[in-house]
Amino acid sequence: MVWGPRLAGLDQSVFPMLGHLLPYADTVFNHRQVSTLLEEVLRLPAGVLTDEFAREVIELGQAVLDGPGLYLWFLGDY
Repeated sequence: MVWGPRLAGLDQSVFPMLGHLLPYADTVFNHRQVSTLLEEVLRLPAGVLTDEFAREVIELGQAVLDGPGLYLWFLGDY
């Protein structure tokens, strides 16, 4: 994922899960949080994420929802 001003500038009250992503730190979402994250990805304005990255998040998020005790990790760039 390329970190950019549009992603960094998301309103956390509108996009609480995506608003917690940081470019320099790991972020982990649990099963319940992934449901909200996927809903947010689907309603993002065009250009915030690439289509390829959005599809990957949706695919990985669905895998978390389908499996027991799984988490979705975003690894920051130290």
